[in-house]
Amino acid sequence: MLYERTAISKKPEETIKNELEILKNEQQLTADLVFRDPYFLDFLNLKDTYSEKDLEATILAEIQRFITEMGSDFAFLARQKRLMIDNRDYYIDLLFYHRRLKSLVAIDLKIGEFDAAHKGEMELYLAYLDKYEKVEGENQPIGLILCTGKNQEHIELMQMDKSNIKVAEYLTLLPSKEILLEKLHKAIEIAKNNIINHQ
Repeated sequence: MLYERTAISKKPEETIKNELEILKNEQQLTADLVFRDPYFLDFLNLKDTYSEKDLEATILAEIQRFITEMGSDFAFLARQKRLMIDNRDYYIDLLFYHRRLKSLVAIDLKIGEFDAAHKGEMELYLAYLDKYEKVEGENQPIGLILCTGKNQEHIELMQMDKSNIKVAEYLTLLPSKEILLEKLHKAIEIAKNNIINHQ
């Protein structure tokens, strides 16, 4: 089910083919092939109620498993990365670097649903990283907002697909076996239909 959790799986078939061709011919990854949705953080063993600070602390205690869930090539750089802008302090929850994307990755942790204000906050972080932290040869920084839910219309209206900001849900409990089996059967059916339609 890993492919189904990548951003690219939610795009039109032509886009998927183009991105896979770039990967095959140029060995160049795109952000849509790297970032997932949702992320399964069940290994954190969080209770029913927790704060963003608890989430962050638990992720750091389990950093190796968190990086495994994020995907290969992520390197941890900082926790609560301080940014000073106009004499005001801002903090990026987690800062990573992705080796193959050659990009800084700012992660903002939210315990609620995605909100329009989260995009503005992340845009500020990315602009700062681009101006003060990015080094020669690196690509634009990427933002990942991890939240417990998201409204697809918000995502579309804010044109998140045209920005360097990804929004993904995280689950602290794995879905039931029945739901996973249902998703597996659905994915197999889609694959069969694609094969039949391309013959």
